Amino acid sequence: MERQYILQRLPDVLLPWYRLNRRELPWRADREPYHVWLSEIMLQQTRVEAVKGYYARFLSALPTVEALACCDDDMLHKLWEGLGYYSRVRNLKKAARVIMDQHGGVFPGEYDAIRALPGIGDYTAGAICSICSDRPTPAVDGNVLRVISRILDDPTPIDLPTTKKQVAAELAEVYPEAAGDFTQALMELGATVCGPNKRPDCGNCPCNAFCKGFQRGTAEVLPVKSPKKTRREEDLTVFILSCDGKVLLHRRPKKGLLAGLWEFPNVPGHLNEQEALAAVENMGLRPRELLRMVERSHIFTHIRWNMRGFYIEVASAEGKPDWFTREQVELQAALPTAFRQFWEEKQDV
Repeated sequence: MERQYILQRLPDVLLPWYRLNRRELPWRADREPYHVWLSEIMLQQTRVEAVKGYYARFLSALPTVEALACCDDDMLHKLWEGLGYYSRVRNLKKAARVIMDQHGGVFPGEYDAIRALPGIGDYTAGAICSICSDRPTPAVDGNVLRVISRILDDPTPIDLPTTKKQVAAELAEVYPEAAGDFTQALMELGATVCGPNKRPDCGNCPCNAFCKGFQRGTAEVLPVKSPKKTRREEDLTVFILSCDGKVLLHRRPKKGLLAGLWEFPNVPGHLNEQEALAAVENMGLRPRELLRMVERSHIFTHIRWNMRGFYIEVASAEGKPDWFTREQVELQAALPTAFRQFWEEKQDV
């Protein structure tokens, strides 16, 4: 079968290419499962350059699985602040507790045991097993699917679960003994030479001698994805309330979007100035001055928030417990990016 014949050629060209061209990344310094796991979770939906600093800070604060399992939630969220998709870090802690309780604090080595940990799917389990133990367990993400769809000139939508399963099964059949390097070589090729949102650098690709997409001129239009669903839009009015050098924050509910994080008080819909001042009074606070109003937005996977922010100084901080100084916001309160943008704009607190 032509597909399998082409895929069988990958290890011989990708392994020497990877060893000569791989980027020096902090999580490639060793094969410690905790480090590989953390990096793979951080890299989901996040650029490599953005992750580097977070990765170093996180490991400095929480150098072991045990430290992660025992970490206070506010500190955990603060370490993750700005990375988004906060369910990832909550699942990290849940998984760390499982490792401590069920595996004696030792990261499990078997694929099924790793896959059973909270927040770990087929891709992450495959990456950990192959990179840390050289097991033939493919880690198939968007980068790998892009590479394979171009090499095979395959127009099947890569976001279909059946596509990912097929590619994983086919790759498992061609894995070499150096499984960890092969996994990372596929990732590296898909992140650089055959990268996203740009023209593939086919002239410098080690696979161009047998890449059907390159030979047939289809590489630039691949991969194919299913039509996107329409993103739901929601309007919010956000209140950045200040008093005596402090700002008022609320804790979000423990379940749902941005669960357990801090936010500025907000209500659904777009209020005008008079309605906003009345809403502050309904909170039991007395507005002293409306400083300014700004319009901002934030896009989640399936929702777009259109936010109108009112900066209002109030007469007294009494009656509300969660007033924070600038230092406390910076060191203690994890503000998700949707709300952080209002804080970073504020200069008078």
